[in-house]
Amino acid sequence: MAVTTPPIAPAAGPPTAATPTAATPTAATSAAPAPAAPAAALMTESRRKLGMLLCLVTIVLAVLDMNIVSAATVPIVRDLDPVHGVDRLPWLVSAFALAATALLPLYGKLCDLYGAKRVLIGAVGTFLLGSALCGAASSMEQLIAFRAVQGIGGGGLMSVTMVVMAQLKDPDEGGGGGGAGGIVAGGGMAVGPLIGGLLADHLSWRWIFYVNLPIGLAVLAGAVLVLRLPAGTGRRGLDFLGATLAAAFATGLLLITEWGGRTYGWTSPQLLGLAAATVLVFVLFLRRQATAPDPVLPLSLFRIPEIRIGFALQGLVGAGMMGAIMYVMLYLQIARGVAATSAGLYLLPMAVGMTVIGLVVDRLTARGVSVRAVLAAGAVCSATALLLLGLSGPGTSLWLVRAELLLLGVGLGQLIGHLISVVQAAAPAHQLGVATTGVRFFQTLGSALGAAVFGTVLAREFSAAEPGVALGAVGRLTGAAREHAVAGFVDAVDTVFLSASGVMALVLLLALRLRPAGAAERGER
Repeated sequence: MAVTTPPIAPAAGPPTAATPTAATPTAATSAAPAPAAPAAALMTESRRKLGMLLCLVTIVLAVLDMNIVSAATVPIVRDLDPVHGVDRLPWLVSAFALAATALLPLYGKLCDLYGAKRVLIGAVGTFLLGSALCGAASSMEQLIAFRAVQGIGGGGLMSVTMVVMAQLKDPDEGGGGGGAGGIVAGGGMAVGPLIGGLLADHLSWRWIFYVNLPIGLAVLAGAVLVLRLPAGTGRRGLDFLGATLAAAFATGLLLITEWGGRTYGWTSPQLLGLAAATVLVFVLFLRRQATAPDPVLPLSLFRIPEIRIGFALQGLVGAGMMGAIMYVMLYLQIARGVAATSAGLYLLPMAVGMTVIGLVVDRLTARGVSVRAVLAAGAVCSATALLLLGLSGPGTSLWLVRAELLLLGVGLGQLIGHLISVVQAAAPAHQLGVATTGVRFFQTLGSALGAAVFGTVLAREFSAAEPGVALGAVGRLTGAAREHAVAGFVDAVDTVFLSASGVMALVLLLALRLRPAGAAERGER
């Protein structure tokens, strides 16, 4: 089961009247209301720092929940459905991901219209309701449905928190807050499965959901009592049709990547029909965004070079990251015989790399290192790490694999958080929410497409090397047949790593074209 890492929430400041943006003047932007006063002007310094701490705790809650469930799948199946539970396990993850992704554009628009504080409170409350229901589930069907409820809140847990941190950031401060975000995201990625395993082994799998309640209630109370944020524009109505089309498109795309090559063949009528419907919905969504009076994802944002390139970069990073994490786990389990639980521990070096670079990068940018240089360095590190992984063989030292994952963590830690910072700095103040959640939306879609493309590459390469042998059957082979199959699998997964390295090379080329503006430039001086 793949372990994913959400984007690190930076604390870049939103553009203000004194902060120029890279927005090209349009009718939409020129008619926009004057930016609201930043949160730094509405709150005392102590309140603002406490608000930042609340945001970091919320990130912990989000990161842990994304990783903690993977360690408890066996006891969940044993308790709720020992006969058919294994077949339904993918939906335990997919239900959360589908619900969280589908609502991302809507969350951004709600933040812009009604203020990030109200939306954050609603998202945390929904997440806690879903967590309580998951802990009380009495069947796999109920648990999957309640995971969707939890995902509705979880989609806002990380994305809305990024908006809040951007508003809490003092515009006069340098750096992007990547240090604290790196520690939290890297640490949560490393300890999530471990905490999940401990709770499942010594208490009950239900506590992987119940543990959210005290943390979430503390965040909820703190948000109500501490946060003083801009109230939002409150103008016009929500584009519910646009939000529905965005949700339908995201759901269709994620289902294609989930079902393709596994539940249905890539050329099956079911998958081709779903793909055609998804393309049609996407076209209708674009038409709606071009004609709606107040669209949920304004196309005018794509006229801003920093945002347009930032979205593209985030999608490519999501694809490359998926090509790394998922297939490193497969390599360890199939080629090296590492148990699934132990394979997760190999992500520790990557988490350490993200944590350390999060501490270092802010200091470097404060001393004059440009954000573009940071992004380029992150792309080079990531591409190099994936290239080295692509040279792995059946007997490659596992310590060398750990070192390569450490380098990959250093690269990803420089890319994810600072891309968000660049997009936030370039966004018009009244569109900060949709720009911020758009970054997360494109990363999720990029990850889904990466999973589909790399999965197809792996399947075709392995089938060409081992015709008639199922990938899942490699572990049951013995003797020369197993050695031959493992060699074929390693060659196939090496092709995936090299392809992911090529994706990161594209990230480097795009990063060199980026010209950060606004708050990002303040970090370059």
